[in-house]
Amino acid sequence: MGTVRIPDVVPSPTEDCETLLKAFKGLGTNEKSVISVLGHRNVSQRKKIRETYEQLYNRSLVDDIFAELSGDFRKAVILWTYDPSERDARLANEALKSRKKTITQLQVIVEIACASSPDHLVAVRQAYCGLFNCSFEEDITANVPMPVRKILIGLVRSYRYDKELVDPSIANAEAAILREAIRTKQLDSDNFLMILSTRNFHQLRATFECYKQNYGFSIDQDIKSCGKGLLESILKVVIWCIDSPEKHFAGVVRASIVGIGTDEDSLTRDIVTRAEVDMMKVRGEYFIANKTSLDNAVIGDTSGDYMKFLMTLLGAKV
Repeated sequence: MGTVRIPDVVPSPTEDCETLLKAFKGLGTNEKSVISVLGHRNVSQRKKIRETYEQLYNRSLVDDIFAELSGDFRKAVILWTYDPSERDARLANEALKSRKKTITQLQVIVEIACASSPDHLVAVRQAYCGLFNCSFEEDITANVPMPVRKILIGLVRSYRYDKELVDPSIANAEAAILREAIRTKQLDSDNFLMILSTRNFHQLRATFECYKQNYGFSIDQDIKSCGKGLLESILKVVIWCIDSPEKHFAGVVRASIVGIGTDEDSLTRDIVTRAEVDMMKVRGEYFIANKTSLDNAVIGDTSGDYMKFLMTLLGAKV
C-alpha cells in the first residue's frame, strides 16, 4: 500500500500546469506550490501534467524543474515526475556508469529486477533502449565484472509468471539444489541462477521456507557464510527483494542515514520508487527493526524543501 495522499477533488491538468508555471516565474521559485501539486498526484495524473505542460507551453516540465530547483530536492522531484519505467531506466544507467560498483550502486539493478512486476521490468528495458541507444544487458556486460555480471543479466532477462502458483515438491527439490550450490560455494552456477531468475516469486518464497526448515538456517544466512564479497552481497539482496522487499527497503533507509552524513541518493530512490507501491509496509518493517519511525528518521537526517517533499510522499501533512 502506498502513502501518497491524493486530494478528494483534483484540479485539472491544465490548472496544475498553470500553478506550476506560476511557481517558476519571477524571482525565485515557489517550492511550496511545486510540492503541493506534484507531491499529491498519482502516476497517471503526473503523466497528464507532463503531457499538458508540453502542449500548453511547448517546453518540458522536467527541464523547467531542473532549471528552477536545486540539490537533492531537485533530484527527488525530477525522479518523481518521470514515468516509473523511465525513472528506473535512468537510475539503472546512473548505477552502471558510476565509478564505484559496490553493493550500494548495483543493488539498484536487483531492485528493478526482483522487487517489481514482470511487466514493469519489460517496460524498464524498453525505456533503457530508447534513452541510451543500447540494451540494459549491454551496459551490464560493459560495466560489471564477472561473476556478478552473470547474475544481473540473468535477472534482467527474466520474465516471470506473476500469478500465485506454488508446487511444494519443486520447492523442496530446488531447496536442495540451492543448498548444494551454497555448500560448494558455486553461487554463480547455472542451476542456482536458473532457480533465482525464472521461478515466480511465490514459488521462490516457498523454496526459501523449505530451505530454512530442511537445513536450519535461512538461505541468506548461509550465503553470508560463503564470504563477504560483492557476489555474496548481491545474492543476499536478491533473496531479500524476492522474499520480503519491504524489509529490504527498510534496510536501505536505515543504511542511508546511519553513521556520519546521509546517503541522499539511496534515501531518495527508496522513498520515490516505493511511495506508490508498498511504503506503508516499509514503514512498518522499519519500526519493527529499529523501534523508531521511518518518518522520524527522515526528519532527523534531512532538511528544508527536500525534507518536506519526502515527507509529503510519505503521507505527512507538511
